[in-house]
Amino acid sequence: MALTRNLAELAEYLGGSVTGDPSLVISGLGTLDNAGDGQITFLANEKYASKVVTTRASAIVFHTSSDTCGRNGIMVADPYLAFAKLLTLFTSRTRVARGIMSGAHVGNDVVIGEDVSIYPGACVGDRVQLGKRVTLHANVTLYEGAVLGDDVTLHAGVSVREGCRIGNRVTIHNGSVIGGDGFGYVPDGEGWFKIPQVGIVIIDDDVEIGVNCSIDRAALDVTRIGRGTKIDNLVQIAHNCQIGPDCMIVAQTGIAGSTTLGKHVTLGGQVAIVDHLTIGDNAMISGQSGVFNNVEAGAVLSGTPAIAHQARLKSAAVFPHLPEMKKKLIKLEKRMLMVEEQQ
Repeated sequence: MALTRNLAELAEYLGGSVTGDPSLVISGLGTLDNAGDGQITFLANEKYASKVVTTRASAIVFHTSSDTCGRNGIMVADPYLAFAKLLTLFTSRTRVARGIMSGAHVGNDVVIGEDVSIYPGACVGDRVQLGKRVTLHANVTLYEGAVLGDDVTLHAGVSVREGCRIGNRVTIHNGSVIGGDGFGYVPDGEGWFKIPQVGIVIIDDDVEIGVNCSIDRAALDVTRIGRGTKIDNLVQIAHNCQIGPDCMIVAQTGIAGSTTLGKHVTLGGQVAIVDHLTIGDNAMISGQSGVFNNVEAGAVLSGTPAIAHQARLKSAAVFPHLPEMKKKLIKLEKRMLMVEEQQ
């Protein structure tokens, strides 16, 4: 049966206040453009305020300072966050534990918690430990000695290499590899001698990792992903990196070995960070930036090489005028030479 709630109940859930009819029943969610009768939408950006009048939604989540135009709704401090919470509420499903299904392989001396689901094609190596309510989808591979906490979900094709440890409430999406060998070689004449990678990866609680990410095992110790960090698709994190709590790492970012990120660091898409750097707490680095030096806490950087974002904006404003400026400099140089010759 579909979930329904009235506005008063939803406002209490969100910690907001009702405008209009508190008894209005809501059965779903939609966008300002596409929501219909019985659905609730949200206004997070005032440039779309004109749609408040035209939307067919039955109710709207507003900012506390917004003009409601007489529409039914809920007033909150952060409409976007509130809508995310409503979406979670209306779309969450009751988890059904399926046990070890036919076609799954479970090795020797495996410890399995309550209410697990192990789908066909999953391969659980020897001495693996699984917490409660773990879900391993098709073709997940856990090498020997891997440890998973409670409420972990590994989607199809995920691999967790030997000895790596994953905390509670972690989700890893399709095709990601946790604990592959770090990229370590020493010149050996004309060739390269491989440095054994014998460390592990530790993923702390409440981390989410996107599709086709690579997080390499440490050479000797630990590569760590801190609590609450969110990693987008196609991210590479090299061996021995220490990623702090609550970081946000966007798609196609590459972080070279032994780099340390503080807490709540944000890296835009396609950021590249060279090895052995320290990125301070709350730093923000915009997309396609190349970072070659340590970054202070709270810094906002962009470009390659990455510099203060405001300085980069000023430089970008000058760049289109460089050809004209070059012509003027050449003319000035000629005039100065003429003046010098006449003296």
